[in-house]
Amino acid sequence: MHIAVFIYCLRGGGAQKRAVTLANTFAERGHTVDLLVVSSDNSRGVPLSNGVRLIALDRGWRRALDSLNSRVNVRGLLTASVTPMLARYLRTDHPDVLLSAASHVNLVATFARRLSGTDVTLVLRASNYPSGNIGSWPPLELAVRRWLRRTVGRVYPWADHIISVSKGVGRGLQELTGMAEDRITTIYSPIVEPQIEILAAAPVDHPWAADKSVPIILGVGRLTVQKDFPTLIRAFAKVRATRPARLVVLGEGRQRTKLEQLIRELGLEADVALVGRVENPFAWMSIASVFVLSSAWEGLPGVVIEALACGCPVVSTDCPSGPREILEDGALGPLVPVRDDVALAGAITSVLESPPDRKKLLAGADRFRVDPAVDAYLALLTAQVAARRSTRR
Repeated sequence: MHIAVFIYCLRGGGAQKRAVTLANTFAERGHTVDLLVVSSDNSRGVPLSNGVRLIALDRGWRRALDSLNSRVNVRGLLTASVTPMLARYLRTDHPDVLLSAASHVNLVATFARRLSGTDVTLVLRASNYPSGNIGSWPPLELAVRRWLRRTVGRVYPWADHIISVSKGVGRGLQELTGMAEDRITTIYSPIVEPQIEILAAAPVDHPWAADKSVPIILGVGRLTVQKDFPTLIRAFAKVRATRPARLVVLGEGRQRTKLEQLIRELGLEADVALVGRVENPFAWMSIASVFVLSSAWEGLPGVVIEALACGCPVVSTDCPSGPREILEDGALGPLVPVRDDVALAGAITSVLESPPDRKKLLAGADRFRVDPAVDAYLALLTAQVAARRSTRR
C-alpha cells in the first residue's frame, strides 16, 4: 500500500511524534510511505526509516511568511498556503491513501483532496478535542476559532473516515459533524516505544536532579493557553507553602513571559524552573516525584502515558478529553476539575505523601504500545482503500 502521511512539521508536540512513529512503522512493515510536511524547518536530526520519503510543501513560501509581524499566525497561514501543493502531489503521485495526522492540518487535507480532483482515500486523524479551545482566546482569535469549528462540522464529513485518538474526541466529533458512528473509529496513539526505558535511565544535567531530599513536580508541554500552566504554578505555590518542593516545566511557547511574571509575583523564582524544550523528557519523568497535566483540553495527552511508562505518578485535570481514559477513571492517578488550583494542589500533596505502586503505573501504559496501534491503523486504512476501490467498479 502507498501511504501518504501529512503533518505540519516533524518537531513539536505529540501529534508530530505520532506521525513520525506511524510513518516509520508503516515503512518498516513494507509499505511505500511519503511523509509530507507543511514546514521543513527543524527536520534535521529527526530519525526517519530508510523507507520514508520526506516531502516538504513549503518551498517558496517560508521566507515571505517569516517577514510578517510575529503577532500573525504564521503557522495557520503557511498551512493554508500549501493546499495547492498538496493537491498537485495527490494528482501526480496518487497514493492509495492520505492520512492527515493531526487536527491542525485536517482542513487543508480535505480541501486539497477536493481540489485535486482525485479519488484518493482520505482518512483524518482527530488529535484534539474539537471544541476545547472555544472560550479560551482573545476576541479576534476566538472569532477565527469559532469559524474554524463551524467549518470542521461541515468539511470533516468529506473524508472517507475519521480516526479519533480517544473516545471523548470521537463523541465530540459526532456531535459536531453529525457523522454516523461507524465513520469514526477510536484508535489509541502509538506512544510507548521500547527506547523509552533506555531514555528514562539517562542522567539529567541539572543541579536539582542530584538533590533527592526535595521532590520535583514536573510539567511538560508547549507554553500555551491550552496547557494552562498558570493553574499549575498557582497550585505549586500552595504546595510549596506547606512543604519543600520544586517545579520544573519542560517546553517553550508564547506564554513564557506571562508565566515568568506570575512566578515573580508569587515569589517562586528559587523553586520554579522553566527549562525550555529538551530532547529527552523521559529522563526527567524518571526522577520526578509527580507529573502534573494542568490542561484545559486535550485529545489523548501522550505525556501522561509517557509518564506512566517511566513509572512516574500522575495528577491530571479531568479535561476533555483523554486523561480520564488513560488514568482509568482515576484508578491510576487523581483527576481534578479544570482551572482549580486548590484541588490540583491537594491532589499533588496527596500523591507526594502516598505515592502509587510503580508496577501498576507501568501496566497502565501497556495499552498504548506501538505495535497494537499500528496494527489497528493498517487494518483501518486497508479497509478504507478497499471500500473506495469497490465504489469505482
